[in-house]
Amino acid sequence: MSDWDVLIRLVVASALGAVVGIERELRDQPAGFRTHMLVALGACLFTLVGAFGFQDLTGGQPVAAVNADVTRVASQVVVGIGFLGGGTILRHGATVRGLTTAASLWVTAAVGLAVGMGFYLGATATALLAVIALAVLKPVGKRFTRGRQEDDEPPDMPPD
Repeated sequence: MSDWDVLIRLVVASALGAVVGIERELRDQPAGFRTHMLVALGACLFTLVGAFGFQDLTGGQPVAAVNADVTRVASQVVVGIGFLGGGTILRHGATVRGLTTAASLWVTAAVGLAVGMGFYLGATATALLAVIALAVLKPVGKRFTRGRQEDDEPPDMPPD
């Protein structure tokens, strides 16, 4: 893999992460533009290192020729991003906030992994679909839950 290929993959991952992050930033969410950009960038670099970074140590042989499991890096990125996403989830009384932000971080990490492996179409489509789910579909979701809040409230109880 050439240096230009590495640079292009890192830039594309950053850009796609930024696209998702901009939507979160516009909604004043705890993890926004820079966080999503960094998650995609880091996931991409971890993928590049896991898939291609050890060729110098293997005498230029592809990692697969040395019986290395390149999927281990991807699974560890998923574990790490779960920890980061968990930090965005907060409980306020009976309400849980931050699940959508945690999910967007998780998707952004997947986008970075995909770009790192050169799966540009899947990464781009996923980033665009994530923005659609976050921005465009929010009003649709509110329509479905509009009456539910009133139905879920407990009836007034008489004082003790």
